[in-house]
This record gives sequence, C-alpha cells and structure tokens, in this order.
Amino acid sequence: MSKPLNSMIGWIDKRFPLTSNWKAHLTEYYAPKNFNFWYYFGSLAMLVLVNQLLTGIFLTMSYKPDAGMAFASVEYIMRDVEFGWLIRYMHSTGASMFFVVVYLHMFRGMMYGSYQKPRELLWLVGMGIFFILMSLAFTGYILPWGQMSYWGAQVIISMFGAIPVIGDSLSYFILGDFTLSDAALNRFFAYHVVTLPVLLVTLVLVHILALHEVGSNNPDGIEIKENKDPVTKIPVDGIPFHPYYTVKDIFGVIVFLIVFCGIIFFAPEFGGYFLEHNNFIPADTLKTPDHIAPVWYFTPYYSMLRAVTVNFLWIDAKLWGVILMAAAVVIFAFLPWLDRSPVKSIRYKGPIFKFAMAMFVISFFVLGWLGMKSPTPLYTTLAQIFTVIYFAFFLLMPWYSKIDKTKPEPKRVKK
Repeated sequence: MSKPLNSMIGWIDKRFPLTSNWKAHLTEYYAPKNFNFWYYFGSLAMLVLVNQLLTGIFLTMSYKPDAGMAFASVEYIMRDVEFGWLIRYMHSTGASMFFVVVYLHMFRGMMYGSYQKPRELLWLVGMGIFFILMSLAFTGYILPWGQMSYWGAQVIISMFGAIPVIGDSLSYFILGDFTLSDAALNRFFAYHVVTLPVLLVTLVLVHILALHEVGSNNPDGIEIKENKDPVTKIPVDGIPFHPYYTVKDIFGVIVFLIVFCGIIFFAPEFGGYFLEHNNFIPADTLKTPDHIAPVWYFTPYYSMLRAVTVNFLWIDAKLWGVILMAAAVVIFAFLPWLDRSPVKSIRYKGPIFKFAMAMFVISFFVLGWLGMKSPTPLYTTLAQIFTVIYFAFFLLMPWYSKIDKTKPEPKRVKK
C-alpha cells in the first residue's frame, strides 16, 4: 500500500504543496518544549469553530429567517427533525464553550506576554477574531426570535441610536427598517451564516500563519528561535509540533468533549446561562420581560454600559455607557504598547503586575455577575467601582509595568 500511496502523494505534490505545508506547519514546525495546561485552549477553539460551522450548516437547512416563522422553525428542529435537538444543543452549547476557551486563551496570552514583540500583529489579528466572534454571537442570539432574543436586540440596537448625528441612520442601515422586524431578522441571518463566518475563518487562517511565522510563545517568555543548534539549525528548546503536541491536544480534546457532551445531554440550558428561559417564549413586541440581560459572555460589558448614570460634558449617560463598553473591548488591542515590562511572562514579573492581574480577573467576574442582576443602587455602585478597576489595569500599565521589580529570565526554557 505504501508505494501507491507515495505515488498519489507525489502526484498531488506536483500540483499542490501538500507535503511542504505538512512539514512547515506540523512535523517541522518546532514549538517550545515547556507548553503547559494553558496551551490547550488554542486547539480547543479550533475544535469548537469546526463544531459551530458544521452544526450551523445543518440548522440552516430547517431554519426559517422570517419573523412569523423563526420561533416555530426552531421548535420544528427540536421536535420533528431527526436529531435536530442534538444539533441545536451542540450549536447553542458550542457558542458558550467558544467564549470559555477564547477567554482562557486570551488570559493565557496576557499572563505570558504573548502580545509583546515580535507577536504584536499576531495579537491584533487575534483581537479581530474576538470582535468577529462577538458579532457572530450577537447575530446568532437574535435568530431564535424568542422574548430575550427580541428585547435583547432592542437594547443593543438602541445603543447605535445613541451615537450623535449618524445614530438614527446607522440603526436604519443595520435593521433595514425603522423597527426590529422581519427585514432585520433576514439581515442578521445573512450576517450570521455568510458574512461573519467567512471573515472569521479568514482571520483564523491568518492567525495560524502569523503564529507559525513568529513562533509560539511559552511560559518562560523565551524566544526559542534565538538559540538553534549550529549544525541542524533546529531550536535546542523546541520539539516538533507533530506528533508531540498533536497527541497532547488529543488528550485535551477528549477531556473537553466529556464536559461538552455532559452539558449537552444533562444540562443544555445550564440553569438559564446558556439558553435563557425567556427565549423559550415567542417574541412579543407588546410585552417587555421583567429583566433584560444578555448571555453570560456579554454581561461584563453590559454591566459597564449600565454603570454610567450621569451626563458628562455635552454627552449624555447612555452614550458614555456605549463608549465605555466599546472601549472595554477595544483596549485589549493596545496591550503590546501599554506593557513596558522588560520580561514577557508573569513568572518573572513583579508583585505589582501580579496584583493588578488578580484585580483585573476579579473585576471581570464581578462585572459579569452584576450584568445578570436587575439594576439597584448598590449594584450600580459596585459596577462603577469594578469598571474603574477594570480600566485601571490597562491605563496604569505603562507606569506600574515599568517600575515593577522583575526577575531575570532564564537563558533556556524550563521543563
């Protein structure tokens, strides 16, 4: 069998760079030998992306992007389409798990300084993926056309209307109508199944190519390409990605799938965090839910939106909330230029950075929790406090990262 197989591969290689790409991105792509638990989440994000694309294709076969039929078509998928319930739960659970692995992937990058030279462009492309992912989640959230889908969309669209001068025109352009209606649902469906997935897949490919050009970072923050064997020209602290890390990632995939399948089969709604109870009620334009809140992965930013309660200068509170919420996402892109530390990894950074990182993580979780709650004076005050802490992590970074006492980085990676 080997001779016919080799002949076929040779025939392909003359017409397509199959073997050279296999070597460049797997067998001869050398990664640091000290990857740890935090390096599972990049490959897991790829796994969830494939799951979302495949299950999304099957869902579009039975879904009706019509304001009068959308909710009923989802019920049809759940009740009458063979294994439709499984495909829908794989997609809805996958949406939340996508954000779980992406948030952890970003956190790993922040801990180990994966945004620093020479990976600034890699980080910016990753932020582009994050922005597209949030847009995909929002447009997909509207498609079931349940109560929370409809009224959550009303809240988000109203934010665009708060923009001076162009707000109303922008809202009309997004909706295709003066109100959230059938035209808007068709547009969001087109964005969700065509435009945004194409952009996402393109950016993911660019992200991988950029990663393999500059090389992977590692928990010690050492550039393994700077220390190569003089004869073989292979990094002395590197090992081939395949088979070593492909086997490691397969173990991570197995553990992830156990958790993923456990949620799908035993708790697909996850207590209302993955699928809200109000979204099992058809959209009613005349009845507002008692409490409107987005899905859990948007709640930290939603909490910031509600934290602004007073007008400032010539800008009203609502617009300040929109600006603050947008800034909370965009500010991640500036990390390569905000961090002035001479070392990359948190292992060798000083106590000030570690304290700031801990406070940032706490603020993110607290803001997420507050975003799920109905607003009260106490919760609003807490949201304001933790919003300040959130932004302080970034805005004060040029100062505290420069004065922080660091440890010297080792010359070789630690196993």
